[in-house]
Amino acid sequence: MATASFSGRTLQGAHTSPLQAHQRIVSFRQKRGRCYAVRTSPILSAAKGTGSGNRRVIRGPCFVTRDNIDTDQIIPAEYLTLVPSKAEEYEKLGSYALIGLPTELYTKRFIEDGEMKTKYPVVIGGENFGCGSSREHAPVAMGAAGARVVVAQTYARIFFRNCVSTGELYPCETGVRLCDELETDEEVEVDMESDVLTVLRTGKQYPLTPIGDAGPVVDAGGIFEYARQTGMMKATVA
Repeated sequence: MATASFSGRTLQGAHTSPLQAHQRIVSFRQKRGRCYAVRTSPILSAAKGTGSGNRRVIRGPCFVTRDNIDTDQIIPAEYLTLVPSKAEEYEKLGSYALIGLPTELYTKRFIEDGEMKTKYPVVIGGENFGCGSSREHAPVAMGAAGARVVVAQTYARIFFRNCVSTGELYPCETGVRLCDELETDEEVEVDMESDVLTVLRTGKQYPLTPIGDAGPVVDAGGIFEYARQTGMMKATVA
């Protein structure tokens, strides 16, 4: 039985190529009637520009979290009424990203009081990042806030998949416990081309697991844009 992988995650099926696996995801999501088109919105297009010309090299201060960061901490249920496909609600959703983290453990906040966006394009996690409910709002909120990439030891499977299918975040994995090595506000560079995270202050480098087939899907802006660009779906005419 052939498999297609998302950075170590496998989609199994007889004679399944990576493109066929992605196509099955598209078909499944269409049947469920769930589509977040925010990745192609003008707001998101402006927010996601790297300035370096390379989408997979992301530099900036990091926000460090611990183990078992669940989706209620990422975006509490009370904010799930916001509709990400509406530009103003997408931005508002982002302003609540990681608001559920306990203040006694996280004295520095992912989004400062009175702000709509985060100054942290890189989020560092430990084990089981994104556990809990399967809400797609979790990676969408983080992406709307201005986060670009999460680097964690392990992910909850559905959160990892939602990062890729929405195109909001690059979910990078590492065998190093970076949440013990780094502190919030440390300037880092996440290079998914060379598979390395570099601490800019010291030059110390940490290896990353190759992002694999997930990379092109996030590059494209999510599973629907990827399917259109690769010819698996017909482009809609406005």
